[in-house]
Amino acid sequence: NLSFTRDGNSLLSPVGNRISLFDLKNNKCETLPLATRLNIVCVGLSPDGSLAILIDEEGAALLVSLIGKCVIHKFYFHKPVHSVSFSPDGKKFVVTKDNLAYLYHAPGKKREFNAFVLDKTYYGPYDETTCIDWTDDSKCFAVGSKDMSTWVFGAERWANLIYYSLGGHKDVIVACFFEENSLDLYTISQDAALCVWQCDTELDGLKPMPPKDAAKEKKATEDDEELLEEPKGEEIHGKADPSEQETRNKVKYSRVAKYFFNKEGDFNNLTAAAYHKKTHLLVTGFASGIFHLHELPDFNLIHSLSISDQRIASISINCTGDWIAFGCSGLGQLLVWEWQSESYVLKQQGHFNSMVSLAYSPDGQYIVTGGEDGKVKVWNTSSSFCFVTFTEHNSGVTAVTFTSTGYVVLSASLDGTVRAFDLHRYRNFRTFTSPRPNQFSCLAVDSSGEIVAAGSQDSFEIFIWSMQSGRLLDVLAGHEGPISCLSFNPMKCVLASASWDKTVKLWDMLDSWRTKETLIMNSDVLVVAFRPDGKELAVAALNGQITFWDHENAVQTGSIEGRHDLQMGRKELDKITAKQAAKGKSFTTLCYSADGQSILAGGLSKFVCIYNVQEQILMKKFEISCNYSLDAMEEYLDRRKMTEFGSMALIDEGGGGDEGVAIPLPGVKRGDMSYRHFKPEIRVTCVRFCPTGRSWAATTTEGLLLYSLDSGLIFDPFELDIDVTPSNIHKTLNQKEYTMAIVMSFKLNEKKLIQEVIEAVPSSEVDVVCSSLPDLYVEKLLEFLASAFETSCHLEFYLIWAQKLLMLHGQKLKTKSVKLLPVIQFLQKSIQRHFEDVSKLCEWNIYNIKYALALSQQRGMKRQAEETPGDEEELDSDSDYLM
Repeated sequence: NLSFTRDGNSLLSPVGNRISLFDLKNNKCETLPLATRLNIVCVGLSPDGSLAILIDEEGAALLVSLIGKCVIHKFYFHKPVHSVSFSPDGKKFVVTKDNLAYLYHAPGKKREFNAFVLDKTYYGPYDETTCIDWTDDSKCFAVGSKDMSTWVFGAERWANLIYYSLGGHKDVIVACFFEENSLDLYTISQDAALCVWQCDTELDGLKPMPPKDAAKEKKATEDDEELLEEPKGEEIHGKADPSEQETRNKVKYSRVAKYFFNKEGDFNNLTAAAYHKKTHLLVTGFASGIFHLHELPDFNLIHSLSISDQRIASISINCTGDWIAFGCSGLGQLLVWEWQSESYVLKQQGHFNSMVSLAYSPDGQYIVTGGEDGKVKVWNTSSSFCFVTFTEHNSGVTAVTFTSTGYVVLSASLDGTVRAFDLHRYRNFRTFTSPRPNQFSCLAVDSSGEIVAAGSQDSFEIFIWSMQSGRLLDVLAGHEGPISCLSFNPMKCVLASASWDKTVKLWDMLDSWRTKETLIMNSDVLVVAFRPDGKELAVAALNGQITFWDHENAVQTGSIEGRHDLQMGRKELDKITAKQAAKGKSFTTLCYSADGQSILAGGLSKFVCIYNVQEQILMKKFEISCNYSLDAMEEYLDRRKMTEFGSMALIDEGGGGDEGVAIPLPGVKRGDMSYRHFKPEIRVTCVRFCPTGRSWAATTTEGLLLYSLDSGLIFDPFELDIDVTPSNIHKTLNQKEYTMAIVMSFKLNEKKLIQEVIEAVPSSEVDVVCSSLPDLYVEKLLEFLASAFETSCHLEFYLIWAQKLLMLHGQKLKTKSVKLLPVIQFLQKSIQRHFEDVSKLCEWNIYNIKYALALSQQRGMKRQAEETPGDEEELDSDSDYLM
C-alpha cells in the first residue's frame, strides 16, 4: 500500500507493523517511531500531507501526524478494512469493510474528543468491497466490490443521483477511477478487463436534495438507530436493479467501451492499478510481475515491462505523473520507475528469507548482512539503503565479516565455500574451499586481514586460508562436535573456537597452529566473543549462562545467569507454557560494546539484553518488536483462541483467492488447497555494536534494525561551577581568552554554545589554543569535532582543528588508544564521508579543466596554421566552437 507525499518527492511504505518514509530527492530512508499491533494493511494519506491513517489486519487504526511523527488518536473498526481514502478537499474519508462503505468526518485542525465521527453508512454491494475513488470536487465516490459490480455514491444527498450498480465484469473489481472533473468512470477487474463508463450529467449538474425530504429521511434513520447498539450514522441503501420510474430524469451511466489486456494469451491475474488523472496515464500490474502503461480513454499502450517474477501488490503514481512506485510483497521489493526516461529512481529489495548474520565496517559507515537466500547485501548506515548485492553463493549464508581495511567482505556458506568480495570493483575476487566438501557454519578473519578461518558443521574441523594466495594453510582438528563460533583476538594472533563438545579452544596462529589452551564448560558452547582490547573472552552456552574468562591465565572471572532475561514467548502450537519452554533457551549471539564495558546478547526471543560486564547486572532490555503477526510474541495463550479440539491456529485456512491462484475446482471457494499459511517466529539471529560506539544493529525476523544514541536534547553538564554561565562564556570570548572559553563551554556541555565558541576562534589561533588545551578536554573536543563534521559546512576550519589536535596530542592519545578508539573511528567515518563527496567533485572539475585546456590548445594550433590578416570570420567560428 504505497503512497507518495504531496510534493511527490517522498514515498510512504508500510514495512510489517511500522511505516518507512523514503526521501527520493535526498536519498534517505527513515522509519517513523510508532508501530501498530499487527501488520499494516492499508494507509490513507490526507491531501495536505500532514495526516495519515494506518489500519492493521484486525481493523485497529492509528491516526498519525507526519509532521510531528506521533500518534494522535487510536480507533478500532472491529473488522478487517480493505481500503481507506481521503476526499480531495480533506473534509471526509471513506473506509470499506465487509460489503459496506463508511463515510467519516476527517479529523480537523481543532482538538476533539473523538477524531473519527461517522457520517453515513452505504449499503449496496453483496460481497466484500475492494477499492475507492473520489471525484475531484469531493461530491461523489465510487466503490468496487468482489461481487463484480461498481457503485457510485454521493458524499451528500443529490436529488438526481440514485445509487445503482455498474456491471459488465466477470471477475473481482481491482480498481475504479473517475476521469478528471467528471463523473465518467473506468473500472478494472482481475481478469484484465477495462470498462469505460460515460455519464450523461456533469458534476455541476448534480442537484441538492430538497431540505424537506432530507429531514424526513434523517428522522427515519434516527428511529432505527435507537434499536441498534452501535450508531451507524445515516444509512443509505443502493439498489442493484432500480425500476424505470426511479431512473427517470436521474443521472445515467452507459458503457462506451470494453478493453482487454494481454491479448496474446499470456493470461494472468491483474493485481494492482493506478491512474493519473491529469496525464490520463493508467498503470496496471500483474501476478507475473509485468506492468503495462496505457493512455486513456483510447487505451494506447505506451510500454510494457517485467520488473519482478512475483505479483505486483501495490502501485502508486506521484503528483506530477513522472514517477511510478511498485511494491512486490513476495520478494520484499520496492521500485520507483521514471517512465519517460525508462530508468530507476529507487530499487530496493530485502533478503527473501530471514537474515542470519551481520557485520559493521571498521568506520561504521556500512553494514553487511547475509541471508538464508544465499545473498550478501551491503547497506549504507546513513541513508539506510542497500547499494550492492552479491549473489554468488548457491546456498544459505551462515556468517559475514569485514576485514580491518573495510574494503573486503567475507562470507561463509552452506554451499562449502568462503568468498571474498571487493567493495571497490564489486566482484568476488577469492573463493576458498576445503579438500572435501564441507558446510561452513562460522567465519573469522584476523586483525591484519591475512588469515581467514572457517568452522565446519559436519567434519568438526577448522580450515585456515591465506587471503593473499587463496591457499589452504592448515586444518585444525581437535574438537569432537560441530564448530559453532570462531573469533580472533583483536590484539594478538589467537583464534578462539567454540564447539558443541562443551569446550572452547584457543589456537596460537604464530606457533604452528598448536592448541594454546582448552577451556572446559558445563554445557554446549554456542558463541564466543573477545573484548575490543583482547583481554577478556565472553562465552555463551546452551544452559543460558554467559561466562567471562581471562584467557591468558585460563581463569573464569565472572558469569551471568541470563536465561530468565530472555523471556521467551509461547508459540501458538506449543503444548507447554512459556515459562517451561524458557528452561531450554539460551543466547545465540553476543557482542561487546565499543568501549568493552557492556555486552549485548540476543536469542530466540523478542528481547535484546545489555549487561554491565563489571557489575554483571542487566542494564536494559530492548523489545525488538511489538508485532503480533509474528509467532511466539505472547507470553500466555489466549483462551478465546482455544476450542474443545485444541488451538484455532491448527485450522489452516489455506491461501488462494487473494494470492492470484486460479480456482481449480467448481464450488471451491478459496484457491489452492496445497498452499500453506504460517506465521514467522520472532527471533534475533545476530547483534553487533558499531565501532564508533554510537549505535548497534540486530538482524531479526522483522529485518535489519538499527538502534542509535540520540543525545540531541540532553543537558549533561561536566564539572560545572557557579561561574560557568552562557553570559560569562561570551564575556571570556570577547576578551579573546579562547582556551578558557572552550573549557567553560564544555563544562556547560551545550552543543550550540560549544559550536559558537569554537567557530569564534580565528584559524591562525587554532595552533596555540590546541597546545594549551588540558588533556581531559582534548577527548571531548575530538568527540565534538566528529559530530560537527556530520552537519557543518565549515569543512576546512574543522579539518585544521582535527589536524592540530592529533599532531600535538597524538603521543598522549596513543596511550589511551583502547578507550578513545570509538571516538577516533567516529571522526574517521565523518571525514571519510566528506572525502568521498569532495573527491568526486574535484575529479569532475579536473576533467572539465583538462577538456577546456585541450579545446583551447586545439584552437591555438588552428589559429597558427590558418592565421591570415583580416580573417576575422574564422576567429568567430572558433569562439562559437569553444562556447
